[in-house]
Amino acid sequence: MLRIRNLRVSFGKTEILRGINLDLVPGDSISLVGESGAGKTTLALTLMGLHGGTASGEIQFREKDLLKISADEYRKMRGRDMAMVFQNVEDALDPVYRVKDQIAEAILNHSRPETRLLDERVSRLLSSVGLSPEKGGNYPHQLSGGERQRVLIAMALANDPDLLILDEPTASLDALTKADIIRLFASAMSGRISLVITHDISLASQLTEQMAVLYAGRIVELGKTEDMVRNPRHPYTRGLIRSFPGMATTKDLQGIPGQMAHGLPGCPFHRRCTQHIEICDRLMPELVQQDRRLIACHRGGIVPLLQMQALSKRFGSFAALQGIDLTLFEGETVALVGESGSGKTTLSKIIMGLYDQDAGEIRLDGKKIGKRDAQFYRMVQMIFQNPKESVSHRMNILDAVIEPLQVQRIGSKEEQRERAIDTVKLVELPHDDDFLARYPHQLSGGEVQRVAIARALVLGPKLLIADEPTSALDPSVQAKILKLLMNLQEKMGLAILFVTHDIALARKVSDRMAVMLKGRIVEAGPTHEVLSHPTHPYTKRLVECASGGQGDVTRAAKPDAVAVSQAKEIIIDEKPLLVNR
Repeated sequence: MLRIRNLRVSFGKTEILRGINLDLVPGDSISLVGESGAGKTTLALTLMGLHGGTASGEIQFREKDLLKISADEYRKMRGRDMAMVFQNVEDALDPVYRVKDQIAEAILNHSRPETRLLDERVSRLLSSVGLSPEKGGNYPHQLSGGERQRVLIAMALANDPDLLILDEPTASLDALTKADIIRLFASAMSGRISLVITHDISLASQLTEQMAVLYAGRIVELGKTEDMVRNPRHPYTRGLIRSFPGMATTKDLQGIPGQMAHGLPGCPFHRRCTQHIEICDRLMPELVQQDRRLIACHRGGIVPLLQMQALSKRFGSFAALQGIDLTLFEGETVALVGESGSGKTTLSKIIMGLYDQDAGEIRLDGKKIGKRDAQFYRMVQMIFQNPKESVSHRMNILDAVIEPLQVQRIGSKEEQRERAIDTVKLVELPHDDDFLARYPHQLSGGEVQRVAIARALVLGPKLLIADEPTSALDPSVQAKILKLLMNLQEKMGLAILFVTHDIALARKVSDRMAVMLKGRIVEAGPTHEVLSHPTHPYTKRLVECASGGQGDVTRAAKPDAVAVSQAKEIIIDEKPLLVNR
């Protein structure tokens, strides 16, 4: 068993690991993920006794505290009881020795078999990693990158260690070689305690059952790998997964604003976190159980920002909304898709207080909302479909952006002007006096939409409702506006309810998707899952129509009326299946 308690490692005055706790038994596999500088390799080197810094705490392995044993005792364990496959294959092998001699040396460091038995053992090890014994006579420079990696695996397994550590083991390999090496690792890890250090989320998913996310020397989330990749709960974990290019993902990549810093008071992530509160600045969160996950967050992980429960609305005999349940989490984008008349805009206007629901409730940041007050509109703003109708033609650009501040009575006139200009800059519009004095009719459609976005953002909201915000724009301007919204979400931590009938757009901008039909949500889940494996007949037809019948929504076309009507005929008694993934 490997038991780590309150492990701290410092280099000079900088503490790189800040209280690591882990429990692993034979057969356990765990990936350590995080940005460069998070402490992943430092943890691995500390386990191997190679860190070179000052360590405190406890590392129990094979009934010994590794932080208290002598250097000589550590040398005897290293390579025999524990082994590590290092990241840089170019530096890990000695260029002046044949690879079979280097594998033999790993064995001879801990035992003295007869020459014949040693040669047989080296040959078996080479064969076990997919290399012919003849390759053992080569020097490292005579092997490919994948072959050198196989030699390193053979060396690590030479003495059948109980603990195996892999440090970015496939970082420099091509896709085909990587796939072969992953299969070898999966076999090599069987029955051992295995740690995989990586920034590659797909590698972690393929090799490990558990995942620990490190940030500035702290574990901020720990749980089953599959669960964490599909449903990250810590804001930093979500940021990592959004940043990783995976074949299963559909949304465009987003990074994490800011840079990691060590030694900060409070939560180490608080300066980059979009949902931090006062306590985060001064108090380190404990790693505590949240359902089946360990999370270090004062707010218990990513918080629900907007919750709708059993919302219904009728206009006379027409049921516009029927029992809508939907949650938006802080900082995420949910696409609300469906044909015209499905209830998307009605739902948006109820959230904004432009209509009253007949039944159900809405909660904002955990509090039930009734009549919308000034505080509500500081937190929630809407971007309307037609920008030239949503920005008054009687106001110039500066006045249009300042007006929400005036209505809310925020700041002095000079402060309002400064904040408005900063927001105009934020949406990438000119901010000179000549431009600010222009009126909407003097601008292009894309510029007017940016003004509408600036007007919505000037109050610093947490939630944007974007109702077909690019439908009136040409494709080039549309792409720029969507990229702008994603960048703003990244910088400001905005939650966005993106209302659209265009599945291809929803695919590129949303984390989750909810499909509406006749006032109901008939299917909801992560966008890539809904589009890759739609379960409701209506969703299937929308995807087919959007992809021209080829199953690829990257070639989007709006669903024609006949196809959609055929899909609707499948619904029995107007009670469609509700799928919550």
